[in-house]
Amino acid sequence: MSVIENLKNLYEVDNYQWLELTIKLLKEKRLEELDLDHLIEELEELSRRDKLAVESLLEQVIRHLLLLQYWTKEKDHNANHCKAEIMSFRTQIEEYLTTNLYNHLSDNLSKVYGKALKYVAQKTGFSVNFPKECPYKLEQLLDLHWLP
Repeated sequence: MSVIENLKNLYEVDNYQWLELTIKLLKEKRLEELDLDHLIEELEELSRRDKLAVESLLEQVIRHLLLLQYWTKEKDHNANHCKAEIMSFRTQIEEYLTTNLYNHLSDNLSKVYGKALKYVAQKTGFSVNFPKECPYKLEQLLDLHWLP
């Protein structure tokens, strides 16, 4: 059985050990021994996971900004909580953010806003007229100090 076949079998049995061995092969530049099919699959999944993570965090920022800015009925009660959450989610985004992920957020801002809008409309009982389009620029959403 070849090294590649062994790696493919290992992937099915012990993903962590497969990953460790793949990293070792890459470091040693033993590229011909790599299980390329599974390596590509793992890299694609990693990319997908990172994109979903930053989208989710950005959605949380938008939710709390909308609640802070437009849900005036609850502003006195929830303002500090919203501001703290906004800061926390922005800090987490900052830890993930790369040029590619920034571009992904820029390309998907309206989709993320749509998801956030559905949530806040439900939370407020559809009692607030939120903007149909995102009222915030991505730079504002990511700025650790910006508030509307």
